[in-house]
Amino acid sequence: MEENKKATIEEPERFKVTEKDQVHEFSKEKFRAVGFDIYAFFRNLLFAVILGLGIGAYATGFALLINLITDFRTEHLWLILLLPVGGLVIVGFYHLLGAYSPKGTNRVLESISSDEQLPLKMTPLITVGTAITHFFGGSAGREGAALQIGGSLGMWFGKAFRLGKREVTVMTLCGMSAAFSAMFGTPLTAAVFAMEVVSIGILHYSALVPCVVSALTAGLMARLIGYVPEAYPAIDFPSFGWLNGLETVGLGIMCAIVSIAFCILLHKTEHYYQKFIPNSYLRAVTGGLLVVLITVCVGSADFNGAGIPVIMNAVSGHAVWYAFLLKMLMTALTLGACYKGGEIIPTIFVGATFGCIFAPLIGLDPSVGAALGVCGVFCGVTNCPIASICLCIELFGIKGLPLYLIAAAVSYRLSGYYGIYTGQKIMYSKSRPLFINRTTWK
Repeated sequence: MEENKKATIEEPERFKVTEKDQVHEFSKEKFRAVGFDIYAFFRNLLFAVILGLGIGAYATGFALLINLITDFRTEHLWLILLLPVGGLVIVGFYHLLGAYSPKGTNRVLESISSDEQLPLKMTPLITVGTAITHFFGGSAGREGAALQIGGSLGMWFGKAFRLGKREVTVMTLCGMSAAFSAMFGTPLTAAVFAMEVVSIGILHYSALVPCVVSALTAGLMARLIGYVPEAYPAIDFPSFGWLNGLETVGLGIMCAIVSIAFCILLHKTEHYYQKFIPNSYLRAVTGGLLVVLITVCVGSADFNGAGIPVIMNAVSGHAVWYAFLLKMLMTALTLGACYKGGEIIPTIFVGATFGCIFAPLIGLDPSVGAALGVCGVFCGVTNCPIASICLCIELFGIKGLPLYLIAAAVSYRLSGYYGIYTGQKIMYSKSRPLFINRTTWK
């Protein structure tokens, strides 16, 4: 018995791992980890290039199509009268393929934080739906299509290669970056926005290299195909000083208010549409008729489609006082009534026209105010301050950086937890370092 006990006590000594063995084992583990990390780096790099090329080409073709459609509608304004018919076609097309969903871009954001699979047919659906909306003059943007196209194709790509859930998320973000970059010509914004928009307060740095590579590759692909994004007029920004800094604070406060109003209008309009007109076909006809009626009453098609010419004029220092109000209303009536498109270009429209109008009242140049308005309102509705600053650098130049910083910071802090994307998660409080993990207010 004593011998057995002694053997039991002494047995582990024979297999005791020495310090030398531990160092050796740790070195092998470390070597394997480094090796796998290098493999994963180059694999994701390759995947990012493939997505940048493929999605970049698709998104570029889509952008060219939207430009052709817009030019054709501009030459044949009577097409706007047929917007209700276009709405019926969109809803019928979605129902025919069994994929009708009012979520749009929100579905992409929700899929990143859940196990929901984005159907591949989402790509042709949003492409056709957005094209029809623009063809008949619905007041909407095109970036919603970009994010949905890129997100669905990126997720499909990750699933096709049997990647893990987290890696599929990275591919989804890569796809969003590629499509956004190709269509807008802003690779820096595209990469940062994709990482920032999903979880406010947390940047998905694991996706940094793939998103940057896919965005730059897609932008290069767009240029090779021959697509040239809009170039905005040059702005003569003043040197930063305490006076224009205080003026920018005032503009940032107003941008926060405008962004809150825009978010509430978008969500409430959609809510009341669904509450009082539950039939999606009837909802599309009603929304189309309202947009047509407003267009006829205003006597101008400036607020239909994306409204790029109006943005250009605002950046040049010219805008009518009601431009931002009318664009907010028409965009809410369009997107809430089952039409397809996006909110980012309308947001830029609202920010540029509001900033251009409000800036002279506080002593800023209208053109400078337009650029800062874009920064402030974009930040307020997306809750993405870094992407907002990047967007203005790429659109208007880096000279206004100190003022962009102020406009974005003030608007972000005072815009509350509102946002155009209800699928967005706000992980940390805007006022203190507190983890809250909540969705945006409606």
